[in-house]
Amino acid sequence: MANPFNFMQEVRAEANKVTWPTRRETMITTGLVVLMVFLTAVFFVSVDEIIRLAVGFILSLGR
Repeated sequence: MANPFNFMQEVRAEANKVTWPTRRETMITTGLVVLMVFLTAVFFVSVDEIIRLAVGFILSLGR
C-alpha cells in the first residue's frame, strides 16, 4: 500500500495535466449531442412507421 499523502499528491499532479474544456466548448458539445439524439429519434420513428405501414399492408392482402 502506498502512503495516502503521496497518493493524493500524485492524483493532484495527474489532475493538473488534464486539459479541461471551456464553458463554450462544453455548451457546443452538449448542443451537438442533443441535436444528434433528436435526429436519431426522428430517424427511428420514421423507419418504425414505414415498417408498420408495410407490415399492415402485407397483412391486409391476406383478408
